This record gives sequence, C-alpha cells and structure tokens, in this order.
Amino acid sequence: MPVAQRRGRRIMMTPAELDAFLRERRTCRVATVSPDGRPHVGALWFVWDGASLWLYSLTRSRRWADLRRDPRIAVVVDDGEEYGELRGAELSGTAVVVGEVPRSGAPCDAEPGLAAVERLFARKNFGLAELPHDGRHAWLRLTPDAVASWDFRKIGGAATA
Repeated sequence: MPVAQRRGRRIMMTPAELDAFLRERRTCRVATVSPDGRPHVGALWFVWDGASLWLYSLTRSRRWADLRRDPRIAVVVDDGEEYGELRGAELSGTAVVVGEVPRSGAPCDAEPGLAAVERLFARKNFGLAELPHDGRHAWLRLTPDAVASWDFRKIGGAATA
C-alpha cells in the first residue's frame, strides 16, 4: 500500500495497524467532484481486502454520476470522540467500476475475486453468508495512489483540539 505521508509520522499508523483498522471499520465518507467543480461527500459502507477499498454504491446516485464523469475519489475512514482518541485514514486515487451495472449477482468472470469481496461485505455489514442483490447497486474499487493515516492515541496524554 502506498504511503505518501510526510508530516505526522509520529501518529501515522503502521501498515499492520492501518490494515486492521480498515478491516474493522464499517462506514466511510466518499468525496467526489461534481460537474461544477464542487466536492460532494456522502457516507457509505465499504469493505477492505488488504489492497483495495470496495464500495457498493447506488447506480442512480450523485456519487455514481460524478465518478462516471470524473473517477477521482477520496475516502476518509475515521473513529474516535475525544481528541486523544482520534484515528483514521484518507485514501485517494481513481475509482474503477467492477462487474455488471447494476449488479444482479450473476457470476463475474472478468473479476474472479468479486465473489469473495461480496461474501466479505455480506458478513461484515449484514451478518449474511451471501450478498442480497437488489438491482440498484454496483461495485466501485479504489486501489489507493496515496494514503495518509493518523492515530492520536500514539501522542499520549489528553490534548485539546
């Protein structure tokens, strides 16, 4: 995983910490660029496979339309309430559509790993063995070009914001 972080190395997560954090979290905030150049941010469930972030997005959403026009994306996953508990990661790069649009659940020969991702997503977010397909969602994959992370718990002591 690329790490383009120059500042904040003291609080940066190690690759193992970052991997564990992304595997355990459920919700991210996805930023896209609207046609007028303004950012659009929305919350979405995701799954991390160790190399890529997988987003199961509505295909009739502003996010989907933005990414079809301009696939640049930034995603933030974070946690914590108090300043000294804050931790998170920002991943950015290019979103890639994977599989059929919308997804029906048919086998996807072009992406053999998609079945494993769907099972992981179903277990993590629904407690199910298989993902229920509704014909309204499709997969986006972000293999990040840049990653920045932080874990304020590494600072120690109580700090003020």
